[in-house]
Amino acid sequence: MVKQTVYVVDDDVDVRDSLQWLLESVGLTVAAFDNAQAFFDSFVPGTSGCIVMDVRMPGLSGISAQKQLPDYQVDLPLIMISGHGSVNMAVTAMTQGARTFIEKPFNDQLLLDHVQQALAQDLAQRSSQQKRQAVQQHYAALTKRERQVFEQVAQGLGNQDIADVLGISRKTVEGHRANLMSKMAAQSLSELIQMAISLGLMSGYADQ
Repeated sequence: MVKQTVYVVDDDVDVRDSLQWLLESVGLTVAAFDNAQAFFDSFVPGTSGCIVMDVRMPGLSGISAQKQLPDYQVDLPLIMISGHGSVNMAVTAMTQGARTFIEKPFNDQLLLDHVQQALAQDLAQRSSQQKRQAVQQHYAALTKRERQVFEQVAQGLGNQDIADVLGISRKTVEGHRANLMSKMAAQSLSELIQMAISLGLMSGYADQ
């Protein structure tokens, strides 16, 4: 099971402590910080979880810190909170990729619901990323000819048509096709086509 951490970043000690107590009361692991830079300095890239960050803080504001997340390899769902929220702030935060914007004082259950959804989102994103990386690694292990056959299969060509295009025998195509299916760990043609889409070999389909 993947360990997840909820990172609470708020300069108000009462709010910070209250959030930590609330989140830990439902069994969540919490790391609390009184400013964004302290969070950045302690964050370990690749960690799973989510961020609950205040918009207004001394030093780096929540909006400014949000812009710097990629610089510190922080790729986590962000929940922005504020006691002095405005439409402009909310729009800016959401436009920059925040999952949601919650005004203080907030309903405890509402916050918990958003945190649980953010944690689930992070797990789903990581699972998808791992699958893409596995597909890329499998593709890198194919021979040049296997890649050529793969590309033709992805375009919907049958074995004989592929043989004609590549100037090889149908039997040879069948051998390469069996090998690439095995190397790509594809259980079906449809699964292989999905892999081709994720690899960008079928841009026309990917755009649909």
